[in-house]
Amino acid sequence: MDFLPDILPLPDKIEPCPGMFELASGTAIVTDPPNVPNAELLRGLLAAPTGFPLPIRTGEAGESNAIVLRLDPRLAARGDEGYRLEVRPDGVLLAAATPRGIGHAVQTLRQLLPAEVETSHPGTGIAWRVRCLIVEDQPRFSWRGFMLDEARHFHGREAVLQILDLMALHKLNVFHWHLTDDQGWRLAIRGWPRLTEVGAWRAGTSKTMLTAQHNGIPHGGSYTRAEISEIVAYAGARHITIVPEIDLPGHSTAALAAYPEFSCTGGPFEVATRFGIFPDLYCAGQDGVLAFLTAVFDEVVDLFPSPFLHIGGDEAPKSRWKHCPACQSRIRELGLKDEHALQVWLTNRIAAHLAPGGRRIIGWNQILGIDLHPDAVIQYWVGDQKELARAVHAGRQVIMSTFLDTYLDHNHSLMPLSRAYRYEPSLPGLDPAEAGILGVEFPLWGEFVHSRARLEYQAFPRLCAVAEAAWTPRDKKNYPDFRRRLEPLLKRLGWLGVGYAPLDEAEPPKWRQFFGPLTIPFPQTKTAR
Repeated sequence: MDFLPDILPLPDKIEPCPGMFELASGTAIVTDPPNVPNAELLRGLLAAPTGFPLPIRTGEAGESNAIVLRLDPRLAARGDEGYRLEVRPDGVLLAAATPRGIGHAVQTLRQLLPAEVETSHPGTGIAWRVRCLIVEDQPRFSWRGFMLDEARHFHGREAVLQILDLMALHKLNVFHWHLTDDQGWRLAIRGWPRLTEVGAWRAGTSKTMLTAQHNGIPHGGSYTRAEISEIVAYAGARHITIVPEIDLPGHSTAALAAYPEFSCTGGPFEVATRFGIFPDLYCAGQDGVLAFLTAVFDEVVDLFPSPFLHIGGDEAPKSRWKHCPACQSRIRELGLKDEHALQVWLTNRIAAHLAPGGRRIIGWNQILGIDLHPDAVIQYWVGDQKELARAVHAGRQVIMSTFLDTYLDHNHSLMPLSRAYRYEPSLPGLDPAEAGILGVEFPLWGEFVHSRARLEYQAFPRLCAVAEAAWTPRDKKNYPDFRRRLEPLLKRLGWLGVGYAPLDEAEPPKWRQFFGPLTIPFPQTKTAR
């Protein structure tokens, strides 16, 4: 039997078997109690397009024409996210050691069904058949992330919920949510209402990275606590961890526009309309700033159950601190070497505040310093890889997001689909399998991602490649085969209304990859189904 299904990301093992299973009006979903949420998710995916009731029953398996969800401790060797999927003529079994593994098996079963399963209305004349097979699977990396920057352009609840659905389809498990920056503060914080009343809105948006001229069109928006709670629960049901980013000490102009007293100069400030690096930081010499930041993170902890919280930390020029009496006094008081050591101290204060609750900070690799809190995780994007490799050897954990290989805001000429697929998160003297490398994350910075159409065009189909690069064993990665399996997945994206980049733009000719334009036109409407 030479049939192999078009599953993406490619599983570890696939064994085709004779026969077909057909979903029918009498099919039931049978589950053990821990997997009721997974059963409800599966029913939510299948009931509308098939038109079948798919009742959920808890209890022991033993009936035919059923999709069975079962925890099996014998599969613990495949880890927290591994699973086994068996499709037989008389039924389907989804088994794993944990509900997370069952959740990934649900997504594999979803891809085995006809692409019309992605519609929200009953299909007519469709045979809901799945070829019989056995899949045994587990991810290569535990951290398979996508970062969305909504501080630069706000997209809102529905866009984020769709992103989470698409991440689940691709077995991506970390949604890094960049919520604050110079151009906007997107998270409501009790006790500090001006963060969203003032900090969430700007007068316009710069037309390029190189000019302060803006379009004069006000832009903004923010999330309420209720919306955040809904989105976090939605992600959790899909086994996705949301890691919020609250940037400090730099990229803080929006917050300083709301509360200028937390700066070194006292302001006044306006929410930034242009992009780039700004000189004003939170004043590290003021105890009031520490009180403000810890209050903000206390609320973030309350809203987000993630064991990780991102504090940014990059692109923080120290000119204000060099001339700030309070910051200089703090440096002398603590016996610090310089202003970079002051940033490490401030970072450590936040890390120490969060540690008793079991939370760890992540920061871009500019936070790295000799005295950095031992639990801090580094996210690498640019700079000295040898220093980072030494830190990993010493026990530091790292997430790899190499600038030229992972940034989805790059045009497709600079970062084609094949480059995203072939990314290997290596460091000098370290194998990608090194225990300190948690995994990979592909950021989408939002300076020019001004609409959902642009967001989808920048992210897809490259995020499909990211999913396989992060999940599939290295020796099984094969770009031509990935391209073959990508075609049917793009049909699914079409049914979902996702405006992905056409393949001739996602993988342009070699000459255009080197000499192509810095920007590429993108569709104003969704890709036609």
